[in-house]
Amino acid sequence: MSNIKFGTDGWRAVVGKDFNKDNVETVTKAIGKYVFDNFGLHKKIIVGFDPRHMAQEFAEQTANQLAGYGFNVLLSDKVLPTPVLAYSAKHLNACAVMFTASHNPPEYLGIKFIPDYAGPATSQITDELMINLHVPFRETGMGRVEEYNFKPDYFSHIEQLIDFNKIRTLDKNIIFDGLYAASIGYFDKILDIHGIKYDSLHMFHDVNFGGGMPEPKPKYLKELIEKVKETPNSVGFANDGDSDRFGVINENGEYVSPNEIIAILLIHLTKNKGLKGPLVKTVGASLLLNKTAEKLGVEVIETAVGFKHVGEAMRKYNPVIGGEESGGLSIQGHIPEKDGILANLLILEAMAYENKSLVDLQKGLYDFVGCRFYNDRVDRRLENFDEIKPILEEYKNKTSIGRFTVKNIDTKDGVKLYFDDDTSWMLVRPSGTEPLLRIYFESDSKQKLDELRKTI
Repeated sequence: MSNIKFGTDGWRAVVGKDFNKDNVETVTKAIGKYVFDNFGLHKKIIVGFDPRHMAQEFAEQTANQLAGYGFNVLLSDKVLPTPVLAYSAKHLNACAVMFTASHNPPEYLGIKFIPDYAGPATSQITDELMINLHVPFRETGMGRVEEYNFKPDYFSHIEQLIDFNKIRTLDKNIIFDGLYAASIGYFDKILDIHGIKYDSLHMFHDVNFGGGMPEPKPKYLKELIEKVKETPNSVGFANDGDSDRFGVINENGEYVSPNEIIAILLIHLTKNKGLKGPLVKTVGASLLLNKTAEKLGVEVIETAVGFKHVGEAMRKYNPVIGGEESGGLSIQGHIPEKDGILANLLILEAMAYENKSLVDLQKGLYDFVGCRFYNDRVDRRLENFDEIKPILEEYKNKTSIGRFTVKNIDTKDGVKLYFDDDTSWMLVRPSGTEPLLRIYFESDSKQKLDELRKTI
């Protein structure tokens, strides 16, 4: 066993190096012991995998090992998105094991443990898993492995959340970039079922993700962006490798930021769907969300960065929507786990309800809020982890950054400085996995943003 560490979203490593048969066996043992200690052998365990190299083979290994301990295991009969397996954990009252490395490079694979509440494992749970890595756990009976199709249950649930009849009225050319990822056969299939037409590209699974990265950011969506620009009155959608994140391109061929998407959907869900409750966001997410919530009379719950914190707050506060700046969201009535397929469908629904283009929804958002926000992030690599604490201590004591006077300081995740213009802030936080500081900036003008960045 070497270099196994559960981070904010499971354990990830390079296939053939640290991600190997022995280490997967050790992690599976830790998960099996956790489920046995907390629920007993009667607890069902479900296992799924995304399109990555060796994901299915490792999923089969884990399923058989868990059955050897005495658990009854449902193993996905096909590639599936993480949110589909997560929903199934809640629906079937099961714990779930997902083989995915999300948006990481193609050579990576990972194991994500999803408890029966259908959200990311809390730090308390992953701490217990880390202890279990070093504790023996032997076979206690003979369970069985059964192949299972998780798609129909998920689709039935999504049909309770999304008004597909409304989407059918939308006069818009929909373009779906499968991005060689897990959402192929899910996002497109549910549109097919409801007679919603779309065009598509990259609609097959590829362990190398077409030579790019399975991340729905502009850098990896160039073909989708070009196709949207070439096709009048069109919008583009994509998801990451395991489809828990979303990427949206508007009619001008512009990437729409996750902050804008979450704000637009907050308005849609409160106005058109009648949902009530707070908004959950991370400290790294835009003030755009705070301003939108303020205008709507919606309370804001702010968490540390990472969807495990968002998910935990969603379980506690039952918000209208919970989201993070990196492209993850979920809504009331769904699961406390990010779902990129649902996010894309919600945008189509919002456009249909308002009978507006996505560009117009963005314009309407900024008119509603009364200002625009600009943000950026830079990463500062350090020599070692020991450098992190003194730098954070230094920022805790800052009273100004250049001409910007510090008005308030938040330390729930690193150090966040709010400035006295009420529209600018910066956040300094450690990456958690390497000696790296992530520095976020935001302001209501590009000039202020550049000033902050240059000063730092």
